[in-house]
Amino acid sequence: MAKGTDDTIAVRIGKVLADRIISGAIEPGARLRQDHVAEEFNTSHVPVREAFRRLEAQGLAVSEPRRGVRVAAFDLGEVKEVAEMRAALEVLALRQAAPHLTSAILDQAEEATKAGDKSHDVRSWEEANRAFHRLILTPCGMPRLLATIDDLHAASARFLFAAWRSEWETRTDQDHRAILTALRQGNTESAATTLGRHVQWIGRKPVRTASGATREAFAIVG
Repeated sequence: MAKGTDDTIAVRIGKVLADRIISGAIEPGARLRQDHVAEEFNTSHVPVREAFRRLEAQGLAVSEPRRGVRVAAFDLGEVKEVAEMRAALEVLALRQAAPHLTSAILDQAEEATKAGDKSHDVRSWEEANRAFHRLILTPCGMPRLLATIDDLHAASARFLFAAWRSEWETRTDQDHRAILTALRQGNTESAATTLGRHVQWIGRKPVRTASGATREAFAIVG
């Protein structure tokens, strides 16, 4: 099989597995078996190993001596780290984006917030929430910064789905509305302060694992 084909298959496998890990379909600590994945995707072990390396680079998997590759677990410390990184980087992006935010963009961000308020499941809420943040940050015009923020949002989604796969309650996001009001008034610092606080709000709830045990889950709800 050609190297280019291997790379293409590895990317596809990596994306599928990443989506399953982020969505919670594959739980933290679960083993990723090369032979099973290769059989599912009808390929050799070469692109599977490359896909696993990509997952490790994203922080979604870990390779352990004599134990193989497993889905990375996470704890409150990791959730706090992601929250603090999001706060620092999203505030930086917002300050750079603010001069370029138009009324049309802010109207779109408001519609995304309304969609989130109407969401009855965690997946649709996360999509609406991420859309809001992308809309107000993308005009910063800093692709490397935005790519890093996207990775942090993927990590946030994984925490969220692990904690709230069910029993999601609709909520009204007052922080989003306060950010939009400040931006419409040209008060960038007020918007940045609210955003920095907003993305560091961490919720917690007990969840039942596949084995029947109960564990405490933490997630960034912002």
